[in-house]
Amino acid sequence: MEPEGYRCRSSRYIESGQSAVPGSVLFAAGLLGNVLALLLLGQHRRRSRSPGGRPPRVSAFYVLVSGLAVTDLLGKCLLSPIVLAAYAYNRSLSELGPGGRTDGEPGVLCQLFAFLMAFFGLAPTLLLLAMALECWLSLGHPYFYRRHLTRRLGATLGPAAAGLCALFCALPLLGFGVPMQYCPGTWCFIRMAGGGPRQLGFPVLYASLMGLLVLAIGACNVSSMRHLYIMARRQPRRGPPAAATPRMEELDHLILLGLMTVLFTICSLPLIIRVYMGAFAADFNENADLSALRFLSVNSIVDPWVFIIFRTSFFRMFVRRVCRR
Repeated sequence: MEPEGYRCRSSRYIESGQSAVPGSVLFAAGLLGNVLALLLLGQHRRRSRSPGGRPPRVSAFYVLVSGLAVTDLLGKCLLSPIVLAAYAYNRSLSELGPGGRTDGEPGVLCQLFAFLMAFFGLAPTLLLLAMALECWLSLGHPYFYRRHLTRRLGATLGPAAAGLCALFCALPLLGFGVPMQYCPGTWCFIRMAGGGPRQLGFPVLYASLMGLLVLAIGACNVSSMRHLYIMARRQPRRGPPAAATPRMEELDHLILLGLMTVLFTICSLPLIIRVYMGAFAADFNENADLSALRFLSVNSIVDPWVFIIFRTSFFRMFVRRVCRR
């Protein structure tokens, strides 16, 4: 007998009283934000072109920000249309795709949705960690940074990290973890409560990995701020404004990264808490699980808008004035 909280695990239709309007608005906001962010990044690349038409000198940080925007955009374009199609046909994900006709068995589309949710929740975390490491190395270990961090290394590590992330998130499809449909029938993710170690091992491992990545990002940001503070203390009290403010480009990167990290932590923390509560306290509150999944999906919507707002001249002027003080 299934726990009472998982009432939509075998449902064939979407719960009554649900509307596709919130999902449509979030999809439009995420699509517009990521497209605008990519346009701004393309504009920055054109402005960074060297004299004589040589290839533009774009920092590794902006390459990683571009990768984050592309990842968020890809996640929205793959996940949101599935949710909107379920609303359009008034069918749950297990019913909409092939398979999943028996009670409790997720369909192929539901399993794919669960995999994509896990992948696009973890992949941006790895990109944020790469951005934090890049900022930390450029400030604290500039010689190592210039000698070893090349474009070729970045081009190799990016696909390798994405491949490892995809293999890890595919473990539930191989039996380590259970993909499951959540209410109102338009969401699928890994089952976070009930079952034995084989069923709950993956969500606990997933939440623990995300928590460790968040801690590593925070440690890198704190160390980068320490390096910037030491550099500011070594600057002369008098002199032109350009000399009084050390390495404003790194400061811009650090502030943008810090804002994204705070928002990502806020969006991912509910899921981490729900996983541990479901695994160790047997909490079958499906409404809380759904709220945690929605928080995780909001992160890909907020990130590009943070970048767009940060790139405005007024906001950057305000931030620099505060930092100078």
